[in-house]
Amino acid sequence: MAGSKEIRTKIKSVENTRKITRAMEMVAASKMRKAQDRMRAARPYAEKIRQVAAHLSRANPEYKHPFLINRDVVKNIAVIIITSDKGLCGGLNTNILRLVVSRMKEWEGENKNVSVCAIGNKGFTFMSRIGAKVKSHMIGLGDIPQIEKLIGAVKVMLDAYNAGEIDAIYISYNGFVNTMKQEPRMEQLLPLSSENLEPVHDGNTWDYIYEPDAKVVVDELLVRYIESLVYNGVTENQASEQSARMVAMKAASDNAKEVIGELKLIYNKARQAAITKEISEIVGGAAAVS
Repeated sequence: MAGSKEIRTKIKSVENTRKITRAMEMVAASKMRKAQDRMRAARPYAEKIRQVAAHLSRANPEYKHPFLINRDVVKNIAVIIITSDKGLCGGLNTNILRLVVSRMKEWEGENKNVSVCAIGNKGFTFMSRIGAKVKSHMIGLGDIPQIEKLIGAVKVMLDAYNAGEIDAIYISYNGFVNTMKQEPRMEQLLPLSSENLEPVHDGNTWDYIYEPDAKVVVDELLVRYIESLVYNGVTENQASEQSARMVAMKAASDNAKEVIGELKLIYNKARQAAITKEISEIVGGAAAVS
């Protein structure tokens, strides 16, 4: 059995660790509420621009954007993977990376080339370590993501798609379900799928007058639509990150409390054994003298 001093040192160490995890839990709870507010604020814009893009894709203008055209042969696939910059958020990043790696193995088994755009330090580090082809990356988004910072990394993938270097683009992120549940998702970004562009049936026939012309309007709108999808994925992932971190830190604090209780029990047993031994020695010495 360890000595009393060693056990006291362990108890002090675990207590200090518990103070840290408790502080991180409270910080994550505060950030989680703000991240959820940003996520909910981004959803109406994403939904509205999706409806406009859906109606536009069925308006049969004189110009058909490449984002709306399915490729005959899909040989080159890109994945925009969104992860956190920091750890200590449970299995959040592990789950999304496991999903992406699984799909990458499936595509490679079909002799398809896979490239990656990593948004978030954890995803970028992991993909670099396994030797994946990283075409672009963005790290250090901070607590408040700015769409201006995302445009550069995303534009690299869109330009490659327009140039024919990529035949399909997918986006992968952790979708926020509730505080206790975050769902890893992978969705097709390009070409725009019919599921994403299913218009709302309101009984009206939509048509548009384009100014200055259809090409300029459709080009700008669909690029903004893709950017809004990526930004929405980032806000969902950040809300999931803070929720997962709060839950993980609460679990760590609870575990530390249990460990402290067990160590105190061991300490009391060791102290009791030492006292009993001292009493036995005193009684034995007294008996020997008499």
